[in-house]
Amino acid sequence: MLVVLLLLLATASSPAPAADDGGALPVVNPIDYSCRPTATSVQRTYLPNSTFAANLASLSYVLPKKASASGFSAGAFGVAPDTAYGLVLCRGDFTGGQCVSCLQAGLRHAVNLCRDSKDATLYYDQCQLRFSDQDFLAGADNSPERVAKNMNSVSNGNVDAFDALVTSLVGAVADAASNASRRYATGQAGFPPENMNVYALAQCTQDLTPAQCRGCLAGLIGEMHEWFTGRVGGRLLGVRCDIRYENDVFFATAGDMVKLTPLVSSSKGRNTTLWIVAIVVPVSVLLICFLACFLWIRKRRRRVINMSGTVSMPTTSMEMEQVLKLWKIEESDSEFLLYDFDQIADATNNFDDDNKLGQGGFGPVYKGELPGGLEIAIKRLSSCSVQGLMEFKNEIQLIAKLQHTNLVRLLGCCVQAEEKMLIYEYMHNKSLDFFIFDGEKGAILTWERRFRIIDGVAQGLLYLHKHSRLRVIHRDLKASNILLDRDMNPKISDFGMARIFCSNVTEANTTRVVGTHGYIAPEYASEGLFSIKSDVFSFGVLLLEVISGKRTAGFYQYGKFFNLTGYAYQLWHDGKWHELVDPALGDGFPVSEVMKCVQVALLCVQDSADDRPNMSEVVAMLGSEGLTMPEPGQPAYYNVRISSLAVSSRVSESDSCRGVRFGKKN
Repeated sequence: MLVVLLLLLATASSPAPAADDGGALPVVNPIDYSCRPTATSVQRTYLPNSTFAANLASLSYVLPKKASASGFSAGAFGVAPDTAYGLVLCRGDFTGGQCVSCLQAGLRHAVNLCRDSKDATLYYDQCQLRFSDQDFLAGADNSPERVAKNMNSVSNGNVDAFDALVTSLVGAVADAASNASRRYATGQAGFPPENMNVYALAQCTQDLTPAQCRGCLAGLIGEMHEWFTGRVGGRLLGVRCDIRYENDVFFATAGDMVKLTPLVSSSKGRNTTLWIVAIVVPVSVLLICFLACFLWIRKRRRRVINMSGTVSMPTTSMEMEQVLKLWKIEESDSEFLLYDFDQIADATNNFDDDNKLGQGGFGPVYKGELPGGLEIAIKRLSSCSVQGLMEFKNEIQLIAKLQHTNLVRLLGCCVQAEEKMLIYEYMHNKSLDFFIFDGEKGAILTWERRFRIIDGVAQGLLYLHKHSRLRVIHRDLKASNILLDRDMNPKISDFGMARIFCSNVTEANTTRVVGTHGYIAPEYASEGLFSIKSDVFSFGVLLLEVISGKRTAGFYQYGKFFNLTGYAYQLWHDGKWHELVDPALGDGFPVSEVMKCVQVALLCVQDSADDRPNMSEVVAMLGSEGLTMPEPGQPAYYNVRISSLAVSSRVSESDSCRGVRFGKKN
């Protein structure tokens, strides 16, 4: 939960001084700070003469110096269990000596404020920092986040227009920051109804990828309506990314600022002229484009199925866009495109069987190639699939707004005549199950590749659960839904069963249990209760499959057990976990790392959802060395016989959806 600070930001919004290599930062109080527990619910501290204190002192000296040029630095100092992890960041226009002075003062201040806590975060206006005894550098966790808002508001009649302008401005600045090498951008826009200019800033730590940065900023932007409705200024601060907007300049201006609308000048007549031009010119261009499209479309009348399933005639591409807008999809949300049926037919050689990759419950999947040489995968919804229309709509709504290196990229869709198709990036190495369940092909997946796949899937789930603009529960994570690119990097696919959660909601209940036998968490199968811990359970099962090369889905006997989880737990309990390892790996695998993965998997498949870790903890455990982990308890379905599996009768509707793979023929 964000902690709200009601600050009079107007007094702190004066233009920032230009950065230089000298001069100390004036002594100011921090905007906010956090002294948070680490590892346990009890606050952990260190002694002044301890090893951790020495490592923290090294961190406090080195990181500010390294941040002088770029404004960012992160690193770890010392060895476990006394390692000090740190991250420092200066505002993008505040580098050099002033940045160093701000960070040095901030680190001293944080130590004093938090009274020797091993985990502290501090936010100044010009810089921010965090240090901890736990490795928070591996992921993109933005917590602890803080909110501050300007006490001044626009007039009631202008609230909606002003909020829309601010949202557009901050979104444009966030896009620019995500693609900038320093992950920093600023922008401005005019708001004539209040004779006001608005200035915005977005920034991420420079170790984030463009997709991670945009996802982090999108999460903050999604919170703006809750805190800043009608406010003339506000900021959302996090360890990994920040956004801020004000009605006064608060940063050093530069020529590469994003300019959304003309600035409001002191001349009222000039303001009016600029505002009229800003509106009339785009509208005129749109009208011309509409007329041109209309004349072109008249030559190409087609039919389209709308949301109710009825057929309307004729249908233009403009109407196709209206269908998507009803589904709350806009091309501006991402690089999402609308494809014409003829384009897809040409790309697949009129859906030739030689280009067919697979067949699923929704319909066939084809490989295609666009004129520019881009290879694509097309999921073509069968006309007889009634349930599939809802899944089709759901997948568009979800994945079009998600961007992460470990999620399959949805390029666009085609909704035309009786056709409904999803167009994805093509994955050259098919799906994970194509390799791990095949004795010969399994040898291609060395342990190094398998661990990279494990980590990639974990990072993708963490993004869905925490860092995306939406909180998403996949609900059908399994080996066949993990696709592999040319370099065997994993991408989570098939979001037809996924559910969107609000940021403050952690679980929900349903009477319609979907998923695949063997991967479904017990509380979901028996009570219809699903949460992020349901995906954690599926991830644990998947992890056991990657380690063992054995299927969990289906009726297989492993020793005295009828499920992989029970078999793995018994081997762990007997100290024989190494017998679980896929023979295709040979004897050269890293024992400690594989053992750690087995333990993480068993923690994920525990019977009680409360006992399972979340994906933040899973990523931390997978990325750590020497971290003490709890002993796993008995897994779900432990020692259950096939005949008593309660879930087998409740997943029949999802069974028809198995086997859809991009890059694989059945």
